[in-house]
Amino acid sequence: MQEATSDDDTKVMNEINMTPLVDVTLVLLIIFIITVPVMKHAISVELPSATAQRQNMKPETIQLSVDALGAYFWNQNAVTQDALVGMLDAEARKEPQPELPVRGDKAVRYEFVAQAMSSARQAGLRKIGFITEPKH
Repeated sequence: MQEATSDDDTKVMNEINMTPLVDVTLVLLIIFIITVPVMKHAISVELPSATAQRQNMKPETIQLSVDALGAYFWNQNAVTQDALVGMLDAEARKEPQPELPVRGDKAVRYEFVAQAMSSARQAGLRKIGFITEPKH
């Protein structure tokens, strides 16, 4: 009879006891439920409120043209080289800086366009460009 009982003890158990796993899971769940709200509100900081409104100022565009003879035109008004330098200095001090597209006649010597661009760069203007027409 003893041999029969010893065979029953040596059999392998095919089922896993889930009770300890469920107990551990519930304990961890309770710990997380308690600690998360404490961690969320650990530091209370009052942020200042600002009433400043964003300014959407669009920079103006100045049209600088150079005709075939090398004469300068500021927004379709003829100006001299000396007057152009003064006007560029005044525009460079504005915030936001205006855009300066340069229109050069195709027959003008590059020297006149380069002088205008150099004067604008020395004045401190950063938005300088060229305007061209596409070929048809």
